[in-house]
This record gives sequence, C-alpha cells and structure tokens, in this order.
Amino acid sequence: MTSTAERPQLSDTQLQEVLALIKDADSVELKLTVPEQQQRSTVSGLGMDALDAQIRQVFFFDTPDLALDKAGVVVRARRIQGKGNDSVVKLRPVVPNEMPGKVRRAPDFGVEVDAMPGGFVCSGSFKNAWSTDTVLDAVARNRPLRKLFSKEQRAFYATHAPEGLEIDDLTVLGPIFVLKLKFSPQGFDRRLVGELWFYPDGTRILELSTKCLPGEAFDVAASARAFLTSRGVDLSAEQKTKTRTALEFFAGEMKQAQEPATVG
Repeated sequence: MTSTAERPQLSDTQLQEVLALIKDADSVELKLTVPEQQQRSTVSGLGMDALDAQIRQVFFFDTPDLALDKAGVVVRARRIQGKGNDSVVKLRPVVPNEMPGKVRRAPDFGVEVDAMPGGFVCSGSFKNAWSTDTVLDAVARNRPLRKLFSKEQRAFYATHAPEGLEIDDLTVLGPIFVLKLKFSPQGFDRRLVGELWFYPDGTRILELSTKCLPGEAFDVAASARAFLTSRGVDLSAEQKTKTRTALEFFAGEMKQAQEPATVG
C-alpha cells in the first residue's frame, strides 16, 4: 500500500525474500500508517464513523531496557469491549518453514507477513482468548502475569526469551487506549480495519489495514493502493509501527523516572 513516484520500493533481494515468506505464511496483512496532520481528512475521505468503533486497552510486558524487544519477542494482553480479554506471545522475524513442526501445527499458532510501504516482517504468534476480565487483576499484581498466558504460550516464551527472564518478572507497559473500526468503504470490495492508538503524551497513530490470503497479496495491495490514492490518502509518508512506538514511549518514561532530579 504505497504511493506514486516517491513511494518506497523493495529491492530485488527484498522482493524475493517476501515472496518466499508469503508462500509459507498463513496470512498477509497490508498496513499503512497515516500522519497525524492527515488523519482527519483520511477519516472523512473513507467515511469512517468513530461511533461504530470498538474500545480496547492494550498492555505490553517487557523490561525497562526492552530486553524482550531486543530478542524479537513481543508479549501483550488486551481488554476488548464486548469480547473479554486476549493475549499473545509473538516472535519476529521468523522464517515459516524453519519453525518446529509441533509449533507450526498448533491450532493457536499462526504465521503472518505484515507488509507496509517499503518494508515487511514475518512473525509467528501464539494467541489465547477468554471471556472473563482478568487483565486488570494481573496488571495490578493481584494475580501472576503468567496466568494471562496458556501453557503453549509460556513454552514458546521460554524458548525465545532471554534466559532467566520469567513472565512474572516483566514490567507492565501501558495501557494504550485504542479505537478499532472494521468497515467496508464505498468503492472498495474488501473490508478495511482502522485502528487509532492514543499514546499518553497526546500523540496518535492511525493505521489502516486489510488481511488477505498469501496468494492474493499482490493483487490486493495493488487494488488497495489505487483505492486509497483515489480517496486522497497519503501513501508516501514515513511509517510508524504501533508496538514500536508504545514500547519506546514507556521505556523512555521509565528511564526518565529513574534519572536523579537536578537541583538549581
């Protein structure tokens, strides 16, 4: 989902790599983030109605120096309006055909290629969902954090996290307030998803995305690009990822809190 002459291009090597990853992935998600100064016009141009959006709270778990992030591991839990809670343990990047067969065949495990202008990443995720609201108890430390994750998720975490770093030792990073809207804009034959993330410092990220099967990826990307361009959406702006922005914000906040106050 990129733009015209100035849009980022994949090199021949990158294109070969993403083709190989897509071939063995379960799904592809095409993503685009919209600059803050263009978010209102984008919402209007696509006919997005905020009153149809679902409210979410997102919590990440890592160390103050982001040891998990450095190891390529993402640990997250969400509270979802009307749906209960879910959690994920994600590893990225991964090569699908190099994943252990037992993991690859697990019903709660999936491999997805996320593609955005000028870049892509392939991740493997173990997911877990439940109807009761236990996230608040866990982030308040009224129950162990590990209780938010299934046996399979904990085993996957133990395999890929830095040695000796237990889930219960992680720091709570969050929450992030999110509005998620699934909608079918007029003139486009696929459903889009809009996520507006509100960060504690007042900044916002608006991400547009659509999922497709691996074999559809390039056709869907082309049609989405043409549609969004026709609606005036800027496809050439610098891309910001939701997770990266959240982790860096909270890590910076913790570092600042730990610095000694200066006098005078």
